Amino acid sequence: MFCPKCATPNPDGGSFCRGCGANISLVPQALTGQLTTSRAEEISNRHRRRHGRGELTLDQAFKSMFMGFAFLMIAIALSRSGVGNGWWFWMLLPAFVLMGSGVAKFMRLREKERRESLQAPPVSRSFPERAPNTDQLMAPVPSVTEGTTRHLGVEAPTRHLDANERK
Repeated sequence: MFCPKCATPNPDGGSFCRGCGANISLVPQALTGQLTTSRAEEISNRHRRRHGRGELTLDQAFKSMFMGFAFLMIAIALSRSGVGNGWWFWMLLPAFVLMGSGVAKFMRLREKERRESLQAPPVSRSFPERAPNTDQLMAPVPSVTEGTTRHLGVEAPTRHLDANERK
């Protein structure tokens, strides 16, 4: 079995490539067609759960922005009072991180909606109907070059300039 990433030969039944270390445990199943979509969905769901990426919603975006704004207000309040002697500055870090992630989520949602709205509905092609009987002839399809080459047979009128016309 060869690694699909680096083409290094590996023993059958190996889990990882000897050359690049890629996970090749599912390659034999994929080649034989035994890898079902449920297994692929399970892997995808596990990846989503591990990285905290579920379905993106507008609520999540506003929640992140609001939490960041709240951290920012607390940091400002601590800086004005005598309680947060110098550590108020560290409250700005989660404030800006949360506000930035909220804005990023909002922008991703808008981009996703824009892409979905730009997707055109499936084009229904209208093909000319075939003749009911095969012995009936159909009109030939007009050529693409028919309109562009029609003028080649006609010579344009020649205009002669005279010395008296120039003045």
